[in-house]
Amino acid sequence: MPDERIGIGAVIAHLEDDFPDVTISKVRYLEAVGLISPTRTASGYRKFSRADVERLRFVLAAQRDRFWPLRVIRERLDAMDRGLSVDDDGDIAAPPEQAQEHIRLEPPPARSRPLRLTAVELQQGARIDTATFRELISYGLLPKSSEYYGHADLEVARASGALVAAGIDVRHLRPFKSAAERELGLAEHVLGQQALQGRAAGAEGLDDETVARRVVEDCLDLHMALVRRGLQEKE
Repeated sequence: MPDERIGIGAVIAHLEDDFPDVTISKVRYLEAVGLISPTRTASGYRKFSRADVERLRFVLAAQRDRFWPLRVIRERLDAMDRGLSVDDDGDIAAPPEQAQEHIRLEPPPARSRPLRLTAVELQQGARIDTATFRELISYGLLPKSSEYYGHADLEVARASGALVAAGIDVRHLRPFKSAAERELGLAEHVLGQQALQGRAAGAEGLDDETVARRVVEDCLDLHMALVRRGLQEKE
């Protein structure tokens, strides 16, 4: 199917082999109840993108194969819109934890939509209890009064949860936040110095984001080197 938007008749033709009972009226009904949202031309004609058609396919399959009511389908679509995964049984889950052999500031896995987790979903994805979650907020490791939490928040909660499980109180994790803020401050300082010297793009022709990322990564490398040396001295 091409990437350009298509009309409702072409959508029916595209889906009718898998869903023989799909009709224009049914598609319009699913739009009316808010499960799909095709764009409209200036003259009012519906136009469907590839994502719209795949969303419609999900809805039709959920009705036919799983007998889900519209409420359940809407909840699953909302979860998918927020970057969560929905398995064949309809269970909702946060993205799996990604093991990393060494520290590098890699961006989160590419996804069509940014991850947005509720407080309960964040706790489930990070495997932390409500008490720990509240302490993370109280000590500033997670944002206050946030309706949704993103991928970076999930990583913070997971790492914090692992340390709490090892017996470390959340209040003892505050220095990590302070250290991170200092490292970001150093990166901003470097960028400021380069700007004053007329080298805002960096000595190697790098953009500001790459320069800042490199500075913070060097800070992390120094931190790890100092920790390793400390452990060796205790042996």
